[in-house]
Amino acid sequence: MTQALLRHVESKSLRQKVPIIVAGMTVKVSQKIREGEKERIQNFEGLVLATNGGVGAAGTFTVRKIFDGIGVEKVFPLHGKNIVKIEILKKAKVRRSKLYYMRDLRGKAARMSETHIRSVVHDEEADKKAEAKAKQEEEVVLAKEEVVEEQAESTDKASEPKVEEAVVEADAKQEESKKAVE
Repeated sequence: MTQALLRHVESKSLRQKVPIIVAGMTVKVSQKIREGEKERIQNFEGLVLATNGGVGAAGTFTVRKIFDGIGVEKVFPLHGKNIVKIEILKKAKVRRSKLYYMRDLRGKAARMSETHIRSVVHDEEADKKAEAKAKQEEEVVLAKEEVVEEQAESTDKASEPKVEEAVVEADAKQEESKKAVE
């Protein structure tokens, strides 16, 4: 009974799109920080030392960065509600699942052979905004195409100013939709 209840809660609270994070990746985690009544987004970029708990509700990953010569580590929950997005910047060739030995290395000794990757996983709200923006841009393009077709069909000199006005209106709508999405 309790296992079924746990699975049900996990299925409801887990994010749908979660990147596959492994040790050796350099990631940039954008996290919501609440200070009093204000809320802001803070980025934390560093090397993934370890992953724990798998990909379920208990899944976490440890990220380490050097700030002013001091090593700073944070443990992020994989499905945390405060995590806005996770960007995978680089992937290094490693042969271990836990890179705790990196804590003792400095400078050139801490280098790894890396390949640059750029993959981003947003939460669902950001994906919806991007889809809405793409749809609005597509509508504007279609409106411009219709105006151009009308212009090609009509050879009257009197109708040309109306066509130009329609193009200007379509451009204005596109700018308004960009401002609304942002």
